[in-house]
Amino acid sequence: MINSEPIWMTPQAQTRLQAELAELRSRPSIDIAGDSTDYDDNPVANYTARQTRIRQIQDMLTHAVVGEDPPDDGIAEPGMVLTVRYDDTGETETFLLGVRGVEDADVDVYSTQSPLGSAIAGARPGEQRNYSIPSGVSVPVTLLKAVPYALRAAKRSRTQVLPPTRNGTPAAS
Repeated sequence: MINSEPIWMTPQAQTRLQAELAELRSRPSIDIAGDSTDYDDNPVANYTARQTRIRQIQDMLTHAVVGEDPPDDGIAEPGMVLTVRYDDTGETETFLLGVRGVEDADVDVYSTQSPLGSAIAGARPGEQRNYSIPSGVSVPVTLLKAVPYALRAAKRSRTQVLPPTRNGTPAAS
């Protein structure tokens, strides 16, 4: 995966990728017979997979846009938390448009290369798009809301349950 487009990620995601890269680089490059480390049955495949992952992480970090949220203009783009409605069922889903596998677990992440991510990118609230699922069926989806990740995270951290006072009622803020 060689990518030349900017990749939006949080500072936490960048830190996790840097730690993973350091871990991958710290492993021995040549497996030694009799080594007690639990390697795959095929050391060449293990080495190749590790080198591929190292290149992927290096590519992502090279093109990373870290902590710079897109403008709060409601347009679906990387770094935005999107709420969509699946028009066939009426169900809604909220997810971050970003890099899969490196973001926080409090919200699902869809990449712009995923079928839904590529279809909804650039949409404005109320705009309907279609994307194809693996079976070939076209699924209509409508963007309901797009909010920068940092605004959503800040709002979530402000929404806290107040501790009870001595009489058992929540304290006033």
